[in-house]
Amino acid sequence: MARIAVIGAGMGAMAAAARLAVAGHRVVVYERTGTYGGALGRFERDGFSFDTGPGLLPLPAVWRDLFVKTGREPLESCVELVQVDPSARHVFADGTEVALPNASRAGVVEALDAALGPTAGRRWSDFLVRAREAWDRTRRPLLEEPLWPNWEVLAERDPYPSVPHKRLLRTRRAGTLAEVGAWELRDARLGALLGCHALAYGLDPRTAPANTAVLPYMEYAFGMWYVRGGGLRELARAVYERCLARRVEFRFDAEVTGIVEKDGRVAGVELAEGGLAEAELVVSGVAPDVLERLCGGAPVRGAGDVPPQRGGMSRLTVHLALRGGRTEGAAHRTVVHAPDGDAELDALFGPEPAVPARPTVTVLRPDDPALVPDADHEAVTLTSVVPAGDALDAEDAAGRLVDAAERAVPGLRDRLLWREVRTPADVAAATGVADGAIPAPALAAAGGRLLHAANSTRTEGLFTVGGWSHPGGGLPHAGMSGALVAGLVVEGPEFRGSQ
Repeated sequence: MARIAVIGAGMGAMAAAARLAVAGHRVVVYERTGTYGGALGRFERDGFSFDTGPGLLPLPAVWRDLFVKTGREPLESCVELVQVDPSARHVFADGTEVALPNASRAGVVEALDAALGPTAGRRWSDFLVRAREAWDRTRRPLLEEPLWPNWEVLAERDPYPSVPHKRLLRTRRAGTLAEVGAWELRDARLGALLGCHALAYGLDPRTAPANTAVLPYMEYAFGMWYVRGGGLRELARAVYERCLARRVEFRFDAEVTGIVEKDGRVAGVELAEGGLAEAELVVSGVAPDVLERLCGGAPVRGAGDVPPQRGGMSRLTVHLALRGGRTEGAAHRTVVHAPDGDAELDALFGPEPAVPARPTVTVLRPDDPALVPDADHEAVTLTSVVPAGDALDAEDAAGRLVDAAERAVPGLRDRLLWREVRTPADVAAATGVADGAIPAPALAAAGGRLLHAANSTRTEGLFTVGGWSHPGGGLPHAGMSGALVAGLVVEGPEFRGSQ
């Protein structure tokens, strides 16, 4: 039995802690803030409650697996996990609307044909077949196995099977997600539907590799889920309580200021309050620049490892407390697409990143009585991608989100009691990432710029977990990173993931 210090109480860190405790290790989690969950926070006021991080869960099997592997009580015994239907309603720039059923390819095809024309559904369905092939090719190396030492193989070839496209006597294949939309889907609205999955993670569809197609595939194959009775913060609570049940010790308001190394391996962590907490193993759930600082500025990654990825995008979130109950039959999630998608991308990813004048906005309207004081009120959350950092006029940007949201919720402003704006600075405070940047999931190709550094490091006994480590950002990926770290600790460097 080893003493293991875990830095941070984010979802990936807690997933690793629970698995390591079940394996017989003594695990202590040191969290610099006063609570657990990292990005999965909660804001409460006047009887209203809001998730401050992700509002929906893709691929819940990852968290089901955690609960199966760490005890007899399944996930559904700890939280009320429900599929949202429709998966999303989309309001396109030309005013066209479509509601897409959850995890039903036939239903999606029918809905797209009815809204966008008689061949739109078939083109989207054919695309999902190709996206599934990319998923099948990359699922194990990018999600279920530790990062390969020869990761360059993953960086070179795009696994998405692009369709040959003939133009001016030349045959070309899509190399980016935007080209997939333009050449294979051949409809600006389908292109916007495709591109919004990349944009949600702060990726530019014009430069994101074609195999970014696995992101919409995950949604349409496995569905989107909500935790009824309080939102996704309840998932964080369930994981935290599972850790406690497995005798993981949590020390909140306990900032780690250094990682102690002795004879080439970790020996413990130094705390801001003073003293050394001895440990044979350390699992770090912090961003790469923070980890390097904790190691005294010395390089943490091994020679030839993937360079640490830095995100340039964050999220602006606006919580709205509304008078009047939720409209019966309202979609849980509505994506209001920017009137000018190219202008939006130019603003976000240009030489001087800025908040778009008219952004793509996601509107969340959960059907959950636990979020409101009574049935005569509604809690709505708006989110949009914005540049990381603090150079942001929050109130002006929030107003742009509300303006866009009125396309999905008519009369929104007239119902408004108050609003709470959460900026990249708030993301930074919750996650410890200095500029509030949000990591994207690991993706193949693109020269490796969307891969994440391995969970093991050059220092023996030091491992990394969470969104800035393999396999990257997103709630499913956080849970996967916890499983990979636990496997590396328990089975050693020969660990190759679940079979």
